[in-house]
Amino acid sequence: MSVNAQQASIAQAERQVQQDQSRVNQDARRLEQSRSQLTKDKQTLADAPRQSTQAQQQQAPAGASAIRVSGALNNAIERPNRAGQALPASLTAAKPQLNSLGQTIGKLINVVA
Repeated sequence: MSVNAQQASIAQAERQVQQDQSRVNQDARRLEQSRSQLTKDKQTLADAPRQSTQAQQQQAPAGASAIRVSGALNNAIERPNRAGQALPASLTAAKPQLNSLGQTIGKLINVVA
C-alpha cells in the first residue's frame, strides 16, 4: 500500500469520525430536549387531577346558585308578589282633574279647540 493511499484512507476515517461525532452531539441535544419535555409532561399529568378537582369545586357553587335562581324564578312565576304587579305611576291613567266649574280639563280643551 502506498503512502498516498494510506493518507487518503486516514483522511476519510477522520471525516467519518467527525460526522459520527456530529451525529452523537445532535442525538445528545435531542435526548436532553426529550427529557425536558418528559419532565414537563409528567408535571402536567400530575397537575391534571388537582385542576379537575378545582374546576369541579368552582362549578359546584355556580350550579347551586343557578338552581337557587331557577327556583326563585319558578316561585315568582307561580306566586307573584303583589307589589311587583302594580304598574308604575307613570304608566297608570291620570285621574281627571276638575276646573273651578267642575268640568274636566279634557272636555274644556275639546270644546275650545
